Amino acid sequence: IVITGGSDGLGKTLAESLSKDNNVIIIATNEEKLKIVAENNNCEYKVCDVSNHNEVEKTIAEILEKHNKIDVLINNAGLWIQEELDINDYNRIQDVINVNLLGVINLSKAVIPSMKQNKDGLIININSQAGINHKAERVVYNASKWGVTGFSKSLQDEVAKYGIRVTDVMPGMMKTNMFNKMNISKNMDNIEWVIEDTKEKTDLQLLKITKETYEKLLETLQELKNYDHMFERLFAKKEHIL
Repeated sequence: IVITGGSDGLGKTLAESLSKDNNVIIIATNEEKLKIVAENNNCEYKVCDVSNHNEVEKTIAEILEKHNKIDVLINNAGLWIQEELDINDYNRIQDVINVNLLGVINLSKAVIPSMKQNKDGLIININSQAGINHKAERVVYNASKWGVTGFSKSLQDEVAKYGIRVTDVMPGMMKTNMFNKMNISKNMDNIEWVIEDTKEKTDLQLLKITKETYEKLLETLQELKNYDHMFERLFAKKEHIL
């Protein structure tokens, strides 16, 4: 299982849960954080900028050389941007589009050949409600997520004949460090997903999701025979279903 954005937030929580029963490789740009997560969870890590296709191709090639296949890719890496469009910095706009959209495309493109060869595979794109909604002062962020929505739906049609499944998970706001990194204060009351990043509470069972998201993941993951145990661990406690 390859997880991008695995050094903190949702990616870290996914790694903590999935590494208990699976070979997990986390990907991010911060090696210091990656090392800590990998050491604490007995998983591997790769330093890689998902927006750089050369780095992505090299990283995936190294993973395949060691493990021979990639069963699951979770495209989780993401950046935040807000404010009105004319105020947004050009460099930040580019970074958000490159990571949120191009990163998903790059990783998916890199893993598909081996999944085609194995006639099996699962690509999970952690998208957002912003990928189906519109809101002022979210122009660039929403554009990046609408792009992921269109990409996921089109890729589903394209790779289904090879036995590859693609699913688009669209949570609402999550209590992670995404906003803190941008020095943005957000009201986290009444959010759909909750990621608590404490030493005592690290299991994905702390993740609260909507019933629709739960059912969508159930439909996808239960088809993956070798990963029934993965699903059971991810959503073992149904009281966390809203």
